[in-house]
Amino acid sequence: MFLTLVTAVLLSAAPSPLDVVKTGSADVQKIAASKGATVAQLSEAVDRFVDFGELSRRALGDTWSKLTPAQRQDFSATMEGLLRASYAQRAIGQGKSQVRYGEQSIEGNDARVATTVKINRGEAFPVDYKLYRANDKGDWRIYDVITDEVSLLTTYQEQFRKILATKGFDGLLATLKSKRAQLEKAAIP
Repeated sequence: MFLTLVTAVLLSAAPSPLDVVKTGSADVQKIAASKGATVAQLSEAVDRFVDFGELSRRALGDTWSKLTPAQRQDFSATMEGLLRASYAQRAIGQGKSQVRYGEQSIEGNDARVATTVKINRGEAFPVDYKLYRANDKGDWRIYDVITDEVSLLTTYQEQFRKILATKGFDGLLATLKSKRAQLEKAAIP
């Protein structure tokens, strides 16, 4: 009876941030290394551990609260497609990588996982993952990737701020849709 209870508790526990990064990395590498890997296959795997909606919301900053629900949905869907296509193209073309996992740090519902990545016997470089969970019992999800101390989220925030200042929200959305279309067209064999 006690063993059954302990087993049930362990099986119901959500994976740690480190576990999420390890599993996600292994899934992506397995698909990317397989013959005939597709963007759709990689996107499906990435969706299990990356929260593109959260990344979109944070990248837009204060502008997010000024948007209508329809604008938020359109922006999130556009960003999600853009990020999926961009990530999948890089993953398919990068070849085999070796990942060394470092420490995880957790503060409340925010976490950071440190890794070092070495691609095709090349130079190793640091890649940190920032994760969050909506509540204490929620699943950890990645919303930012920091490579060589350059944050994907911060980069988008800076680019969006400049475009919003000159073209407004509609101009930003049109720019992102155009870039997404280019990436998706390039991904079609």
